[in-house]
Amino acid sequence: MKITAGIGSADAYIPCVEAGAQELFCGYVPADWMEKYGIFLPLNRREVLYYPVQIGARSELQILGSMKEVYGVPVTITLNSLYYTPEQYPILAAYIEQCVQDGFSSFIVADMALLVYLHAQGIDRHIQLHISGELSEVNSLTIAQCKQLGAQRIIFHRKTTLADMHACTAAQPTLEYEAFVLNEMCHFHGAFCSSLHCDELPHACLIPYKLGGVYDSIYSQEKSCDEPVRACIGQSGCGLCALWRMKQAGIAYGKLVSRGNFPEETVRDIHAFRAALDILEASASETDFQAQMKKQLFPDGCSGACYYPVNRVQ
Repeated sequence: MKITAGIGSADAYIPCVEAGAQELFCGYVPADWMEKYGIFLPLNRREVLYYPVQIGARSELQILGSMKEVYGVPVTITLNSLYYTPEQYPILAAYIEQCVQDGFSSFIVADMALLVYLHAQGIDRHIQLHISGELSEVNSLTIAQCKQLGAQRIIFHRKTTLADMHACTAAQPTLEYEAFVLNEMCHFHGAFCSSLHCDELPHACLIPYKLGGVYDSIYSQEKSCDEPVRACIGQSGCGLCALWRMKQAGIAYGKLVSRGNFPEETVRDIHAFRAALDILEASASETDFQAQMKKQLFPDGCSGACYYPVNRVQ
């Protein structure tokens, strides 16, 4: 399994690559897009300006492209908006062409209509398309449709069970598959989340709330925002225990959500992810893997913020 990590600026590229990331992803929102559409018709749902969540200038994009050429670690550009307006599709086509000129050939797409548009225009033949977890693919038939429209990789959404992953990869074995492993375990379902991630409004997932019992796992205990959060790897979401079954399911890429994080935090997470993968390769069984991984990475206990709770692991 390869580690794919998010970055919020070109400055984070080299530290993440040197830490062991084998693929990176980032957003690029040109100033003219922000000026015309603002936060309510976003390019990738991360319209944040007061700290580095994404690239905002083409000059920085070109610098990142040069770094990519030197280090050889690919960078995928995110187009994570759930939908775009008809007038935006030609603009997005030009945007993609500009990114290709600057050395970027892979894009994460969440809008099915954009996927249809790119296929109809023949643009999909010149780029690599990854289906965002925000699209909320739910079964192998949806994935088959995405494949017909030029998709080469499926990023499973956050709520996908390991059993469903296995069923989908078995039904469509020629595609690449990616799954969430660390950070930002969104309490909403990406495709059904209407939150705006921007400067002006708080993220809905950060508003104080309480969770009642749905599963007989950690979620069965009522939790509030006042409870202390254990400062450790994966404190906002962790799927490291599921790596054994992900490997069996054919997941080739593990997503480390880190756009907007401090680079040193992302480097720490990459090191932990790499260590977990090394333990995975050396383990003879799932039980052995989990025991050794928890012993080495979580000697004082983990956060309990499981992406794939035990009762959801089929």
